Amino acid sequence: MIQAAVVGAAGYIGGELIRLLVGHPQVEIVHAVSRTLRGRPVDSVHPNLRGRTRLTFSSADQLDRCDVLFLATPHRETMQRMPEFLTRAGVVIDLSGDFRLRDAHTYENYYGSPHEAPELLSTFTQGTPEFHRESLRTADRISVPGCMATAGILSLVPLAEAGLIRDDITVDARTGSSGSGAKAGSENLHAERSGALRVFAPTRHRHEAEMAQATGHTVRMTATGVEAVRGVQLLCRARLADGVDERAIRAAYRSRFADEPFVRIVAARRGMHRFPDAKILSGSNFCDVGFALDRGSSTVTVIAALDNLVKGGAGNAVQCMNVRFGEPEERGLEFTGLHPN
Repeated sequence: MIQAAVVGAAGYIGGELIRLLVGHPQVEIVHAVSRTLRGRPVDSVHPNLRGRTRLTFSSADQLDRCDVLFLATPHRETMQRMPEFLTRAGVVIDLSGDFRLRDAHTYENYYGSPHEAPELLSTFTQGTPEFHRESLRTADRISVPGCMATAGILSLVPLAEAGLIRDDITVDARTGSSGSGAKAGSENLHAERSGALRVFAPTRHRHEAEMAQATGHTVRMTATGVEAVRGVQLLCRARLADGVDERAIRAAYRSRFADEPFVRIVAARRGMHRFPDAKILSGSNFCDVGFALDRGSSTVTVIAALDNLVKGGAGNAVQCMNVRFGEPEERGLEFTGLHPN
């Protein structure tokens, strides 16, 4: 059995990690760490886990050494505590933003403060199994991309690798309220969120830097909060290289994702589900990718959707764990999503 611990277990991502790990036949959760809830039952905060676990929250000082430590801790706090975390587990999987970017200057540019452990940046492997699987097999430090970044990376990298798109990608990202976390401020009150289409990052969202790092292209992103709890949908627009047609784009995706268990190419030509929709992915670890060509302007619009808490967070982390420990990659992640939902 793989002994796992979750730090930041009271948040939405922490709750999703526990939900997935409780259902994983090869994992034993030994600690669910919360700064303020020591001794309380985990299902008092995550009621969907009633009857599924008898875990109680522990504090950080109770954290014993384990096989894998999942960090669902806040940005900045994670890098401050990383030296301590690295002594607590053979494998550390970080879901904060602190080790996603390889360059300390870029981190400061997007996060607004200097990185406090720049010497550790190069020691983390990018937690996208579809592109870093071989490195993940032996990685002891893994950084999982952000939710919108994951959708953007999966949908754009195959085209960038194949040289099918030119520079200056624009991304229109929509996200549900759970993306702001369990302790979000007044902007996520129902009275403020209901019915709203609120642009909260017109420029320079942090996930923009992750997409640029992965694709090698300039990325300009706008992020909008929509009236949904779960889900991310990205519309990514890029100019095509000369001579690129629909067949070349489809071939690039098929070549990259033909054997991937959690990326699905949506290619329906009619009906309401002909493009990726986050609603039908709720609770699942899938990312759906589709595209449309504007032949008059030689532009492609790539549409990607996923559940921000699963493939955009906890599910991707569990997928990385499976790769690292030699487990079947789909183990514990078999849920297909709901329809209707």
